[in-house]
Amino acid sequence: MRTFAVVLVAFAALTACSSGDKPTTATSSPAAPKPSPSANAAAASLDPCKLLPAAAVSKALFLDNLTAVPGPVQDNAANGGKARSCEYQLDGKAAGALAVTRYEGKQGKPAEMVASIKKAKPGAKDVAGFADGAIYYVDEQKTATLATAELVGGTPVLVNYTGPAKMTPEQMAPLVKQAVDAS
Repeated sequence: MRTFAVVLVAFAALTACSSGDKPTTATSSPAAPKPSPSANAAAASLDPCKLLPAAAVSKALFLDNLTAVPGPVQDNAANGGKARSCEYQLDGKAAGALAVTRYEGKQGKPAEMVASIKKAKPGAKDVAGFADGAIYYVDEQKTATLATAELVGGTPVLVNYTGPAKMTPEQMAPLVKQAVDAS
């Protein structure tokens, strides 16, 4: 399971770094727009285990008795990413993980975030059916990832599911769509 957590953390960091975003600096200028409290509350409430329950993953993978376990909190002060994950396990063994990374205080376009990931991941393939695009790739650790991005309460949010390399985009897309629709 540590492999999935490491992959998720590396993915979130790579995504933010490859997009060319620079850390934001606080400003005291009254002209600077500030996110509304409701926008921050909406983005902060994104709990991956609630967005994608274990029962949905069990159904998609044809596995009984999967459990959902909150993963480690991964905040990155350099890029403003606040990542939360949910790990899906079968008898203590990894079956996949959903990560939700929000970039509070950032101005970003989801389609540009997805394009940035695609550029950073050789062999990444577009996945149809997502408003701002989605990509699928298998990395050197033999894990498959399907990622998309959206705005939640005006905050850019990256949503990705990572699982075994044998998982296809067709298996992962419904899982990521369910998480996106629930956010």
